[in-house]
Amino acid sequence: MILTGAQILIEELVKNGADTIFGYPGGAVLDIYDELYKNSDRIEHILSAHEQGAAHAADGYARVTGKPGVVIATSGPGATNLVTGIANAYLDSVPMVAFTGNVAEQMLGKDSFQEVDIIGITQPIVKHSYIARNVEDLAGMITEAFALANSGRKGPVVIDIPKSTQRATCEYNPDLHFRVQRKLPVPDFTEAVKAIQESKRPYIYAGGGVLAAGATEEVEELSRKISAPIGLSLMGLTAIPDSYMLNLGMTGMHGRVSSITAQSEADLVIAVGVRFSDRATGNVEEYRKNCKVIHVDIDEAEMGKNVPGIIELLGDAKKTLQGLIKALDPIRNDEWMDRCLENKYLDFSLDNDEQFIAKNIIGCINRHVKPETVVATDVGQHQMWVMQHYKFEKPRTLLSSGGLGTMGYGFGAAIGGCVASDRKPTVLFTGDGSFGMNLNEMATAVSQKLPIVIVLFNNGTLGMVRQWQRTFYENRYSSTTLARKTDFPLLAKAFGADGCTVYNLEELEACLAAGLPEDGPFLIECMIDIDDKVLPMIPPGGSFGDIMLD
Repeated sequence: MILTGAQILIEELVKNGADTIFGYPGGAVLDIYDELYKNSDRIEHILSAHEQGAAHAADGYARVTGKPGVVIATSGPGATNLVTGIANAYLDSVPMVAFTGNVAEQMLGKDSFQEVDIIGITQPIVKHSYIARNVEDLAGMITEAFALANSGRKGPVVIDIPKSTQRATCEYNPDLHFRVQRKLPVPDFTEAVKAIQESKRPYIYAGGGVLAAGATEEVEELSRKISAPIGLSLMGLTAIPDSYMLNLGMTGMHGRVSSITAQSEADLVIAVGVRFSDRATGNVEEYRKNCKVIHVDIDEAEMGKNVPGIIELLGDAKKTLQGLIKALDPIRNDEWMDRCLENKYLDFSLDNDEQFIAKNIIGCINRHVKPETVVATDVGQHQMWVMQHYKFEKPRTLLSSGGLGTMGYGFGAAIGGCVASDRKPTVLFTGDGSFGMNLNEMATAVSQKLPIVIVLFNNGTLGMVRQWQRTFYENRYSSTTLARKTDFPLLAKAFGADGCTVYNLEELEACLAAGLPEDGPFLIECMIDIDDKVLPMIPPGGSFGDIMLD
């Protein structure tokens, strides 16, 4: 059948399972949006307030569903507004396909109105990119893009479609398919098995690659089989239920003390689907001074990149762990387990459940929502508090910017996550600094009637930066005290939502007693102390011996 480029795009989206997309129209994508209008029964389009919000929504949607999120923007500023969202997806290995419009092919390179080289701009932050100069190539590009985005180490792909290609016609072949052909060698488990059998204090470090591969059950099975506690990266936080006895929680710069302690005392670290970022390792020499490291990852480029001298197990995390588990005999390390569990108990033994502090606010929210509730965060102190204190029980229920650390990520991600979870109540934890970055997406949440509970920690400052200034810059609070007069509940009402301000746990409980919203967002502003800190903290480049508890 003969179709235009815009029509081919619609057919390819449907063929690749993209029934929901996020975006913002403009002159260079009018033909595409005309086809979206005609096909609204096949594809739901969520209109964002800003293209960055749309990109973060596609990111959140992908993290919840496990399939590529789709975003579309016009040329020029529409395309460049996607860049932060694309970079965020790239650094967190989130599958995404971003479509941008562009000027007609004959106008490319002539500084035409709203023309930018979006391929050149995004090249360092995508798995692959295409410019569809010929309509005959478009279907193959789209099929290939979806396969690439969701294979191997997942990530974003960009397709730039000039207006001339959207209007041109050609014969469309709906049976075109593309499969990523990549044969990985079967891992040799000999060295890894020997290291595990000799270990007296094994420790499993699980990251986002565990979730991407669907290897959550295998990690827990390995933990049980060799008596190993599990520490999690920020990206891997929902991979193991908080209730699992040997889950010690997040490790790294702001991890739980028990998790950091176990890693520092381990004689073997089995790292699965992690990239050993600087926030996770601190001083690399100290990190691996007393232990061997087994690294399971699908990306060969990560092997030895940050931590040298590792035992490499290259491959899909799920299949690789299945093979490793089969090759191992059960191992008991009761003394090691007892010590780790004792430290885990100490993590919570000094809790004060009456103060109006972040930990207790998060715990209160946690008790009022279901285990499958999707939780999004922005970036800052509130993000780390959530990582430390929220008890995640289900995989793919956390949306947070790990690698890029994007303030303003949370609201867009919450929108995408809410849509992906069949518009069930969703929680966004944010701060007054981060929320100011993309609060315009409140308009999207209201228009879409999305039941998002916005828990806003208001301490009148850029809290994490202030904490660093207090700790490392002798209390020189340069440009971190916000001194804003924003009335956030009133702002929510101006958008058509609702909200309230609470000053203690009793008021918060009373606010939540009425139940979670069902047909729109609700903002809860929590007034907390300006000097509440995220602890523990390991200074940049430090190690366990430098841990700060107060």
